[in-house]
Amino acid sequence: MTVASQVKQTVAGLKGARANLENMASIEKTPATQDLLRSNAEKLNLIINRMEQRVGELERQEPQYKGL
Repeated sequence: MTVASQVKQTVAGLKGARANLENMASIEKTPATQDLLRSNAEKLNLIINRMEQRVGELERQEPQYKGL
């Protein structure tokens, strides 16, 4: 498995975790817990964005990995 494919797999896992946090926030009844879950989902979103930028860098450096 290439580094690019590992990073992409990690991004997919992080997106799943973010979706779970957002879903939990939508069904949670306690406002403080909702806020915490949404805050963590936003932090994950920042990480996802940085990881996606890294994927772009990897693809530019190693064009053979593009689209994998």
